[in-house]
Order: sequence, then structure tokens, then C-alpha cells
Amino acid sequence: MNRSDQKPLSGCRVLVVEDHRDTAESLRQFLTLCGFQVMVAYTCQEGLETARKLEPHIVLCDINLPDSDGYVVASVLRQSSGTTHARLIAVTGCAEAQHRRRALAAGFDQHLVKPIDLKQLFGELQAAN
Repeated sequence: MNRSDQKPLSGCRVLVVEDHRDTAESLRQFLTLCGFQVMVAYTCQEGLETARKLEPHIVLCDINLPDSDGYVVASVLRQSSGTTHARLIAVTGCAEAQHRRRALAAGFDQHLVKPIDLKQLFGELQAAN
């Protein structure tokens, strides 16, 4: 990734909703190194509460969460005034076409399959910024 091609990212808030702590921490480190302000939540409920406080520009959300699922997160965020325009990206192991369709119908803008291609993710984040 060529730093000279990047837009300023320091004011861009990203929320990662991911129950697998190693994955969440890896994403946090990558995004922080890219210049984003990053918060992490590990459950659906924690993600919704954090989003309400943070009003993120971008949300990276796993689909399979311990207390609900990412489809609920997306649909609630789309209806909340502080996050209605946020870029919502599903980051999931659910790779089938039906999961992609369901993610987009729930309000996600993009559906990325794990393991994540960091170049592709960075491109999505740049486009959202």
C-alpha cells in the first residue's frame, strides 16, 4: 500500500465487531497502523452500544456473534440516526451466495470472506473514507 496515495485517515472512526479476540486484535492493529481511530466490540450488544457512543464512519462486523448475529447489528445500525450513513462491511467465514445476499439485504455495503485480504480491505476502507 502506497502511503502517498492514501487520503487522511486520522479522523475516520472504525468499529470492529468480532468475537474471536485474536482476529479482533489483529484488525485493530492493522487499522491503527493505517491511521484509523479504532474501537473493538466482542458481542452484538456491545457493538450496538459502542456504535451509539462512537458513531463510527465504518463498521467491520462478523456475522456469527455469541449473543446474536451481524445481520441484527447491520439492520439496527441502518435505522439509528448516528450510524445510518456508516459504511457497513460484513467480515465473515460465511462464504455462500445466500449469506452475501442476506448480508446486503440486512444493510451491509460489502461482504468480505475470512481470511481477509488486507489489500482488499484497505481498498474498501479508502473508498469509504
